[in-house]
Amino acid sequence: MSSGYLYLIAAIAAEVIATSALKASDGFSRPGPSVVVVVFYGLAFWCLSIVLKTVPVGVAYAIWSGLGIVLVTLIAWIVFKQSLDAAALAGIGLIVAGVAVLQVFSKSGAH
Repeated sequence: MSSGYLYLIAAIAAEVIATSALKASDGFSRPGPSVVVVVFYGLAFWCLSIVLKTVPVGVAYAIWSGLGIVLVTLIAWIVFKQSLDAAALAGIGLIVAGVAVLQVFSKSGAH
């Protein structure tokens, strides 16, 4: 795995942490989660800027947004007790399938 993809994993993790903290910040009225939001979104974008040196922007963004959606949804379900209906689960499955197709079959991300 190239370092670009390692930074992409870090960018996704940072973005998921920041987005989860954004919910917990209650409209930036809670200082602790609000600081986490700012720091981790900053880290996410810094990592993504490094990713874009070696990974095409369309591929990087598709993976980042797709996996970010899935992970944030799982955190919302587990931590924030938000319910997921069949349509939500089907949509998440399609997102996962799309990221898998991009990674396994597309040559767009090849260097």
